[in-house]
Amino acid sequence: MNYKIPLVLTPQAEGGYAVTSPLLPELVTEGDSVADAIDNARDAFAAVVELYEDLGRSLPRSTWIPPSADPLWLETVLSAP
Repeated sequence: MNYKIPLVLTPQAEGGYAVTSPLLPELVTEGDSVADAIDNARDAFAAVVELYEDLGRSLPRSTWIPPSADPLWLETVLSAP
């Protein structure tokens, strides 16, 4: 199944990015680059899905993408100084 999950990548002073999700507070990870952070977010999301299953909880409905939908989904918010 495909999901859409909002991710917040926050640059860290020591380099790399912290990754959180306002929709899933249990999803917390980091990465040395944006690509690394996104890859680690996939692993963190899989752990959150497993946690929710163990607790008998459902993921928020807003994360679901219908099976007939195109699996490529990208929403980006960028800011600059």
